[in-house]
Amino acid sequence: MARLLEVYKKEIVPKLMKQFKYKNVMEVPYIQKIVVNMGLSEAKDDIKIIDRARGELAAITGQNPLITKAKKSISNFKLREGVPIGAKVTLRSRRMYEFLDRLINAALPRIRDFKGISRKAFDKEGNYNLGIREQSIFPEIKADKVEKTRGLNITIVIGSKSIEESRELLNLFGMPFRKK
Repeated sequence: MARLLEVYKKEIVPKLMKQFKYKNVMEVPYIQKIVVNMGLSEAKDDIKIIDRARGELAAITGQNPLITKAKKSISNFKLREGVPIGAKVTLRSRRMYEFLDRLINAALPRIRDFKGISRKAFDKEGNYNLGIREQSIFPEIKADKVEKTRGLNITIVIGSKSIEESRELLNLFGMPFRKK
């Protein structure tokens, strides 16, 4: 079992039940999935960029990424319908908890001048969105092999009733939020 999943079941669920006065375990907020997205706007000119980015994303997440394609043609961006423009991975269950563990304990502390992540990046459903400027903060990526730094968007989809519950869940997981 993944380390964070064990922590969730043994420590976090009882704390949240006591704090929010839940009567049933099924009311406790939980992480449904984590979506890691990498936009590759320069890939419309060079297809080899997608293969490199796909390899990096597979190394980071441990799962083969899906190539996303343009839905519409947009002439101002010189974009045609069906052209590959990104890669994404949807993580669930064990891999999701292992990725979250690596993100919190290995990747985020490696960011230069890191003071914490924003407390305001929750949407109205309680999901958390995190943007990362360079993929080289993950230990799986060798910094000398990176040709160009690319950003990642990480969405943590949380099953909860409010933003406060979601924030407390991530806080108990050890997410390094910025001090107020």
